[in-house]
Amino acid sequence: MLGKLGAALALVLALGPLIVLHELGHYLVARLFNVKVARFSIGFGRIVWSRRFGRDQTEWALSMLPFGGYVKWCDSADPDQPPMAAADLPRQFTRQDVWRRIAITAAGPLANFLIAIALFGAVGMLGETDLASRVRAAEAGTPAFEAGLRGGETITAVNGKAVTGWTELRWEIMQAALDKRAAELAVDGPGGPRAATLPAAALGALDLEGDFFGALGLGIWTPPPRVLEVKPGGAAARGGLLPGDLIVSIDGRPVADSSAATKLVRAGAGRPLAVGVLRAGRGVALSLTPAAIDGGKAGTFGRIDADLGRPQFVTLRVGLGAAVKRGAEKTWAAGTMTLQMIGRIITGEASYKNISGLVTMADYAGQSASLGLSVFLGYIAFISVSLGVMNLLPIPVLDGGFLLYYSVEVLTGRPLPERALEFFQRAGFVLLLMLMALALFNDAVRYL
Repeated sequence: MLGKLGAALALVLALGPLIVLHELGHYLVARLFNVKVARFSIGFGRIVWSRRFGRDQTEWALSMLPFGGYVKWCDSADPDQPPMAAADLPRQFTRQDVWRRIAITAAGPLANFLIAIALFGAVGMLGETDLASRVRAAEAGTPAFEAGLRGGETITAVNGKAVTGWTELRWEIMQAALDKRAAELAVDGPGGPRAATLPAAALGALDLEGDFFGALGLGIWTPPPRVLEVKPGGAAARGGLLPGDLIVSIDGRPVADSSAATKLVRAGAGRPLAVGVLRAGRGVALSLTPAAIDGGKAGTFGRIDADLGRPQFVTLRVGLGAAVKRGAEKTWAAGTMTLQMIGRIITGEASYKNISGLVTMADYAGQSASLGLSVFLGYIAFISVSLGVMNLLPIPVLDGGFLLYYSVEVLTGRPLPERALEFFQRAGFVLLLMLMALALFNDAVRYL
């Protein structure tokens, strides 16, 4: 229960400030143009708390449904608002020229993008620790094997873009897959620097919703499975495993690295495993029975309580100028990838199951928060980009829908008729409800 509460709190900390700052973007630009604001609300529906502040007595409110927020403009035609003074009539949003309305409407998504740039930049300045972009031996027949990757090589760039860790490596190869082009790898291996290519045909055939790195034959490098430490009382200690032992086989299967050994141990929960080790240059046969550990939704896995070595990590830290540049680049990349994924869902190339709601977001927020401040800030930045992109989609009731109306007004010289606006708003509201219902359904399926 504490885990679920922690995930929910992490989501509130991630999403709450982004909603507030998005709406503040609208509000501040409106005030810059001297537009009078009636209400600034966090959440929708019935107001549960409100106070009025400032010269215009703007109502600042918290509403019952915490799924966003809105800024309500003063409008003399709104029967729910008190009569406006004659001096304030020119300050109505509807009386502003179309370019001011565009600027005010676009300010919310723009705020999200600026926040993402700042957060991605902050992560770069704080220092970002990640798995090294060093790969293990690829299985025969995989695209990575055909490209000549035999284990121990470090990939330093993809299509000319430098990568400093595993996250960036995944990102760039996913981008190549979405673009349906080859991934040209710069590789630094035992034989020195060289080039390797993952062909466009292989990338285009990937299921990006699954383990696409595994399908390519790319795995994280781990050291040989030499025992560094044995926990007293654990399965390894009971089976006679000693520090310094090199595991060479498990149940007759040769193991090349600690990752392969760990995989076989996890699959052997509760049953004896025949383990062959090299000890002081001679072979020793042992029998270990991994303890069965309940992994919750991940299922039961085996554990022997021995340290077999860890993958290699790198830490990247940059200065202010490089951080801003890095933040802008990562924001642009996240935005374009989000649009590409939306396009793939619309065209049927990707499953609608990728649409997720608050439950999945809370799960990811909790996981990222548990991995440290830099990871959590990076997650918030990505969510901020997603919010900005989603709000720019040309769906009525979203900012992008209004920007579409105003674009038509720029082209035709007159606003859309009221009846057309009302129809589009209703249609957009229904579409939004359908998307929310789909996200909730997908969350329920994942949870169950």
